Amino acid sequence: MAAWGERLAGVRGVLLDISGVLYDGGEDGGSPIPGSVEAVARLKRSRLKVRFCTNESQKSRGNLVGLLRHLGFDISEGEVTAPAPAASLILKERGLRPHLLVHDGVRSEFDQNDTSNPNCVVIADAGEAFSYQNMNKAFQVLMELENPVLISLGKGRYYKETSGLMLDVGAYTKALEYACGVEAEVVGKPSPEYFRSALKEMAVEAHEAVMIGDDIVGDVGGAQRCGMRALQVRTGKFRCARNGSGRVWEMSASRPGLRSKTELFQVCAKESATGCQRVTVPMGGRREMLEPSAQGLLQLGIPVGILLCACDVLKGLA
Repeated sequence: MAAWGERLAGVRGVLLDISGVLYDGGEDGGSPIPGSVEAVARLKRSRLKVRFCTNESQKSRGNLVGLLRHLGFDISEGEVTAPAPAASLILKERGLRPHLLVHDGVRSEFDQNDTSNPNCVVIADAGEAFSYQNMNKAFQVLMELENPVLISLGKGRYYKETSGLMLDVGAYTKALEYACGVEAEVVGKPSPEYFRSALKEMAVEAHEAVMIGDDIVGDVGGAQRCGMRALQVRTGKFRCARNGSGRVWEMSASRPGLRSKTELFQVCAKESATGCQRVTVPMGGRREMLEPSAQGLLQLGIPVGILLCACDVLKGLA
């Protein structure tokens, strides 16, 4: 593998996911991931600009920052890009009046929005509020509109808390999309506009930034589509693909791009047959979002995962 210094040459800014990267949430407030408090402190002592980019939609930005500070993190509200404040601003700019299907903990972010006679639905990680009654009410609001607008704060499938994996807003958004025949507008990762707003706050260009997260779709894939570099950590929702001996596999990019997924499968099959722990796949000099390809690879019996641990990432950024 190329040296970390070469991979991250020209990086001026780091975007950090929060849930699953800095801490795992829970009913008791959650707990920091080992080494994460020190990692953030080290980044802030470096020459790099740091911003926190989250899809957290059960807590207001202020409450989230307060929790993280209580856990020992050096973080301020102005350093956090969160979907609820961004959505509130969009609603004002477009004259939209939302029906809110959100968690009580984030409802205060919409205090300045007119919610009378709603002409759109905003859905977030509502937790226990995802009842049939509440979902059906959101469905009814959308179906009564001539031009239905559904805004989803992120579109994640699941996330990790101290008690285990938790179903995220994406599953419920998909249900409303299917029932109403609409496509949700995503405010949050992996929306390109969301990443661009974070980059604007940092005053860095996309090619000068790296996103660090635990979600191969929302964090890694979304950042790459914006022209950023992205790294996935082995914490939070990350699920490690292992072969029969329990060894881990890794994909890396170092050669000209492949012309098709079939060629990708062939390369992996050939190299994994030798018993190599690391499968080097030509991806045009950047990591590809693996979600579609990984399914085909697993069908071929080739376990693949992008395995980058936080401490290695930080060594490269030092």
